[in-house]
Amino acid sequence: MTEVAGAPGFTLDIRVYYEDTDAGGVVYYANYLKYFERARTDWLRRLGISQSALARDAQRLFVVRGLEIQYRKPARLDDLLQVHSRIARLGRVSLVFEQQAWRAGELLCEARVEVCCVRAVALRPVAFPDTIKTLLEKARD
Repeated sequence: MTEVAGAPGFTLDIRVYYEDTDAGGVVYYANYLKYFERARTDWLRRLGISQSALARDAQRLFVVRGLEIQYRKPARLDDLLQVHSRIARLGRVSLVFEQQAWRAGELLCEARVEVCCVRAVALRPVAFPDTIKTLLEKARD
């Protein structure tokens, strides 16, 4: 895991394995969503936000509400990808991540992912806990 010098956000290195590819040896399109999820989760963990503790202690979950994705170029077996994530918008109950998958300086895929904070039982939107909101605000800068 590395942070991009001078850029807001977080970068996670991900290696493409055989299981990630389709019959043509290209990363299966849905796997980019997994890569982006791993990057968001690792970034939150690095900020001190444990999603399992949030669910257990505050009865709140982060769920994906919406997604826009653009595929530019294919990734292939054994490629080393850099998945960069940044917070584009932070609201009271939701935030939007902008995420990109790069290979050696070449943009392969990009997405805007809206994540909403919900009550664990009712799955209804609820405000971020103040401590979480503060951590996300600092990460956005």
